[in-house]
This record gives sequence, structure tokens and C-alpha cells, in this order.
Amino acid sequence: MSKQKQRNIAIIGSGLVGSLLSIYLKNHGHQVTIFDRRPDIRTVAFSGRSINLAMSNRGWKTLRNLGLEDEIKKIAIPLHQRALHVNDKPVYFQKYGKEGEAIWSISRGILNRKMIDLAEDFGVQFRFNEKVWDVSLPEAKIFTGKSEKSKWKEYQYDIIFGCDGAFSRVRHRMQRRSRFDYSQDFIDVGYKELTIPPNDDGTHRLDKNSFHIWPRGKFMLIAMPNIDGSFTCTLFLPFEGEVSFETISSKSEAKAFFKKYFPNVRKEIEDLTKSFMANPTSAMVTMKCYPWTYWDKVALVGDAAHAVVPFYGQGMNAGFEDISVLNDLINEFGDDWETIFTTYQKVRKPNADAIAELSYRNFMEMSSKTADSNFLLQKKIEKHFSKKHPDKWIPVYSRVTFSDRPYAEALKIGDYQEGIMKRILQIPNIDNLWDSWEVEQRILELLDA
Repeated sequence: MSKQKQRNIAIIGSGLVGSLLSIYLKNHGHQVTIFDRRPDIRTVAFSGRSINLAMSNRGWKTLRNLGLEDEIKKIAIPLHQRALHVNDKPVYFQKYGKEGEAIWSISRGILNRKMIDLAEDFGVQFRFNEKVWDVSLPEAKIFTGKSEKSKWKEYQYDIIFGCDGAFSRVRHRMQRRSRFDYSQDFIDVGYKELTIPPNDDGTHRLDKNSFHIWPRGKFMLIAMPNIDGSFTCTLFLPFEGEVSFETISSKSEAKAFFKKYFPNVRKEIEDLTKSFMANPTSAMVTMKCYPWTYWDKVALVGDAAHAVVPFYGQGMNAGFEDISVLNDLINEFGDDWETIFTTYQKVRKPNADAIAELSYRNFMEMSSKTADSNFLLQKKIEKHFSKKHPDKWIPVYSRVTFSDRPYAEALKIGDYQEGIMKRILQIPNIDNLWDSWEVEQRILELLDA
């Protein structure tokens, strides 16, 4: 491990990525202060805007490096499968990976509170309710104040990390520089949070080790379990159109919507229409930019550099993986922060773009294809084949979720495999032949072609 000279470092944003990055930096002997415009999340009620997190391999690896994996698993629940709720059909369970592989459901609020506690234990200083209005990139100075027009306080640091999310103030300053590429793309689907309460005895009302999906074509409902016996549900629905948030503006319209599209879950969701009307409707954005760093002074990490839509459950995992990569580069390059930052953005940018693409595609898969018989057959064939030939076929979902190979590699190989599966599904009578020797041989031929 290369030795670093102690630096005075500021992190903007006390979310999951900022809090975890601060612990890594303390481990390298730096002084670390985290600024956040919001109050301490440990002192406020949750807002009703959070989709539960799905911690997978990349996230666990970053926690494991600090010895925190077991501690965080105490507040998480393993999900081994999808549970698909299609109207008028029994619940269909679809295993995620090999035996023992799971994603882990965890409340964003509970995890964030825990991460701040841990960071404080490591000696990180937090400055809540202090909004950063501007950053001097060459000097690594930040300016905070009550409002844009109030008197600002100036702070001098050696290095600044922007971990302040998709609408980052740090990135906003970087965007004003020449040749800075930036794009944001909102999808026309929003989301609203709802809750399924626990049974009276505190147990879960649905299978607690499943990721529940009610696919309905252009929209869907998902539910992920919490350790208190409840489920956090998220309704994804277009903002405008025939069936949309725009067309549900009263309690009676909300009631009719759930009665028609989600009859088997209507009774489970607590104060359904009340929650629907009260909770905010939130938007989802893919944000791309480059470069992510400025000299040896400033770097963007997590959503500030690469916000993605949440349909692969990789937003947090990708942000945590940024930290793993930075840590490896610190160990390799020691005190040469300019090389650390330059290498970091070159290594991570293609992978961030790849998970953005995969995340968008997974929305199409979850909302439409999970109820499609051809799609389900394809998944069965892939699973059967990969079990017999694990060295020749790892499904793209497993490459993303249960490995730490690059996202860009998963995207490229996934596209190649999809081309093969299209040809396999055209085989006459494939419904009956899917697990036959002939189909297995045909896939092997196409792989060798």
C-alpha cells in the first residue's frame, strides 16, 4: 500500500457514496469533512421518495474491504428470486443466479444513517445544513451560505470530492469549463412510493426472500422487503398518457386504477389511495458527463458523475465501485493525485456508460418482457445451458450483479448472447425442445462460429 501525505479533504454530500468514501480516505490518513445542505438524516423522518436498494456483489466488495460487510448484512434481507405477479395466473418465481446467489434488499434511509454513524466513528467531521453555493476548482475552495445572495463563508481544502448526486453543485461548476461534455435524459416514467405493512405478528405478507414485480406493459409495481416486516413498494407509471399519473388526480381514480390493474395487492397496501395522493411523484434521469476530474484538485464520484435509472439496482453499487477503483489507484500511485484522478475517470467512464444503457434496457425487460412467454422461455434456456456449460455462458444479469467484471464487458457479451438466443428461439417447436441435446449443440455451434 503506497503511503500518502495527509491532505485536508472536503466531500460534498453525506449520502451513501460520500459517507463510504470518507471512511476510505480516513483509512489513508487524511482529514475529512463532509458538507451537506440537508439536515442530518438521523434526525428526520424519511421522505417517501426512496426506492429500496439492491446491494449486490460490487457493493459488498467495497464494504468487505473495510470489514463492514457483516455489519451491513444485519440490516439487509437476501432476495434469491423474482416473484412475478401476472393477473389471473399463479405467482411465478424466477431464480436470479446460481444456488446461494442473491441481491440484498436494504432501506436507503436505514443504510445512510448507519454509514454516517460509521463515518463519525472513524473520525469524519460532518457539517449539516450548510449549503455549498460555489467551488473554486483551481484553488479547491468551497463557498457556503444560507442563500445565493447571503454572505458566503469560504473554506480552503487540498482536494474536493463531489458526491452530491445527479444535480451536483460541484459538477455544475465544472460544466462551465470549456470542452466539458454533459447530457441529461429524463425518461417519461415517474415513480411513487407505497407501503405494504407487516402482519399483526410482525411477519411479511409476501414471500420475504423475493423481489416482487407486477408487470403491466408500460408500467409496473415492485415490492422489496424491510427488516421490520413491511415492504417498500414503488409504482412506476408514465407521467402522461392513457394510463398515467396525469389521469389519476383523485382518490376515486386511484382506487379504480388499483382495482383494475393490481386487484391481488390492493388490500395489502396500507391506506393505498391516501399514500398515492400524499406521496410525491418523482422523476428519473440518466446523466452523463466528462471529464470527471479537475487537475489533482476535484473529482466527481457516484451519481454526480453518472446518474442512472434504477432498473438494474446498480446506482449505489456503481458508486461504491467508483470508491473501490479510487482506493486501488491510491494504493498503486501513492501521492500522485493527478495520475490517480486521470486514471480513475478513464477506467470508469466506459463502464458508467454501459450500466446506464443496461439500466434503461432492464426497465423494458421488467415492465413488459417478464410477462412475455418467449422471454421466460429464453431465460429458461439460458439458465439450463449455463448450468451445463458455466465456462461458456454467464447470463448478462449475473455478469452485472454477481461479478465484478467491467460493466462494459457485460454489455458487449450480453449483446452477443442476445443475438444467439434470437436464432435459438426461431427453432421450430422450441417450446418442447428447449432442454434437448439438439438445442444445446446448436448453441455450442453458434458460440464457436
